Amino acid sequence: MWHTYSDHNDPRLSGTDKDLPKNKTFKPKRNIPDGTKQYALKKYAEATLGAGNLRLAVSLPDGEDASEWLAVNTVDFFNQINLLYGTITEFCTPQECPVMSAGPKYEYHWCDGVQFKKPVKVSAPEYVDYLMTWVQQLLDDEAVFPSKIGVPFPKLFHSTVKTIFKRLFRVYAHIYHVHFPRIVSLGEEAHLNTSFKHFIYFVQEFALIDRKELAPLQELIETLTHVSSGTDFAST
Repeated sequence: MWHTYSDHNDPRLSGTDKDLPKNKTFKPKRNIPDGTKQYALKKYAEATLGAGNLRLAVSLPDGEDASEWLAVNTVDFFNQINLLYGTITEFCTPQECPVMSAGPKYEYHWCDGVQFKKPVKVSAPEYVDYLMTWVQQLLDDEAVFPSKIGVPFPKLFHSTVKTIFKRLFRVYAHIYHVHFPRIVSLGEEAHLNTSFKHFIYFVQEFALIDRKELAPLQELIETLTHVSSGTDFAST
């Protein structure tokens, strides 16, 4: 059965897409400002992750705000996926990947409610470019991701985060289904597996992605999360 997933128009999640070079989908790293509460949480997350237990690393720290924790980790996974996708941009071209897919059964169409008001089929590098630009703009929007102490998160913040994670998952799915041999040849498979395992643990901890959306990598997810020891060592 063929599955097509479209990014349906949701004005609450819209961002303006600017014309960017389509071979430059690897975006600059997004930094959390020093001195903010989110920066302190980021340092805590790094320390916990460094201890090697991914399950513990995704858990909400005692006494902390869930929205702040979601915000910090959204930035982290945005940066991780940027870095991973950046390793294969020369291979993920419109010629090699004319559609954004995760194997022969799953295809993804882009829609942001602004530049693309209806779902449109685009190449994989275009999709990732649009996606990362859209996420970047949301992260930079203080009305969506407030960084100042005392500024409340918007009512639809959790819904926004879920949509971001759903779409970021598709980049992992595309890399695994289409570019994994390249990842292996580059010696990046351990990095990819650890990053994805961390991502999935976080998704499971906060119920961020519906099970049907995870179907393209369900077997891998079960392998990574069920066949593991008590301690998950993260690679750096």
